[in-house]
Amino acid sequence: MELLAINLAVAKQVEYNHRWISTGIYKTPVEGPVKATLLGLEGDVQVDRENHGGPDKAIYVYTLENYLFWQRELQEKAFPYGQFGENFTVTGMPDEDVHIGDLFRIGSILAQVTQPRVPCFKLGIKMSDPGFVKRFHGSGRVGFYLRVIEEGEAQAGDRIHLFQEATESLSVQDAMLALVKGPRQKEIIKRALAVEALSATWRNDLRKRLKED
Repeated sequence: MELLAINLAVAKQVEYNHRWISTGIYKTPVEGPVKATLLGLEGDVQVDRENHGGPDKAIYVYTLENYLFWQRELQEKAFPYGQFGENFTVTGMPDEDVHIGDLFRIGSILAQVTQPRVPCFKLGIKMSDPGFVKRFHGSGRVGFYLRVIEEGEAQAGDRIHLFQEATESLSVQDAMLALVKGPRQKEIIKRALAVEALSATWRNDLRKRLKED
């Protein structure tokens, strides 16, 4: 596993439905070490604090394996790192092999997987295709958020080490089934709620979904 790129952004104004909105999804790679704090990466902006950033979603990670999938699906030669709004572009960490609660050492950072990424309409703006959000969601290739346990620094080229495997074996890909009506939804929700490392946002949402059933 390797950190291929660290991507940061400043707030950018884009037009959407005849109005201007601010977004931090236009992230681009930077050189040199970057510090990760409990609230995110120094030099990065999270405009929508309700859905991005904060202790449980300090760093968003997306893997090269997913890049290659979308390049085939969308018949693109290549996407630049940061295309999907991720902070860390990595390799060797596909959604089906990473579990909620896994702890990873990235540079001197110790971070824990807290939840899958749930795409919003801004990803559709970035991809110039409003329909891509639904396609991305349904693919199971959404990437995941990290909680910073120990602040530190990382830079492109750093190796990533599994520090401690989660005790509950719920992959990021399977966790997304908690949001999909189907025969496994209730089972997945219960499994997700049993994971201590699950983000507070997801825990509250899944509890509501369970009550609705």
